[in-house]
Amino acid sequence: MKEIPPEQSLIEYPSDFPIKVMGRAHPDFAQTLTNIVLQFDPHFDPATVEMRPSKGGKYIGLTFTVRATSREQLDDLYRALHAHHMVSIVI
Repeated sequence: MKEIPPEQSLIEYPSDFPIKVMGRAHPDFAQTLTNIVLQFDPHFDPATVEMRPSKGGKYIGLTFTVRATSREQLDDLYRALHAHHMVSIVI
């Protein structure tokens, strides 16, 4: 991936940055993904996770607002979440 100089970034670091994740509803979904988020933002407060079930209850959407400290941190977090077998989409 091409490195973007800090002066060309649309995000100022550090900043609070929301990440939305969707996947099939599973009892361990939120906790499993929270553990991944904590690897990249050790100060993340799990009590702040926003959860929204789909209309039919088959899927769940989670929003994690992390403290982004660098583009590299965000990219690595996105990759880790996207690679998890429980995750359908990360935005």
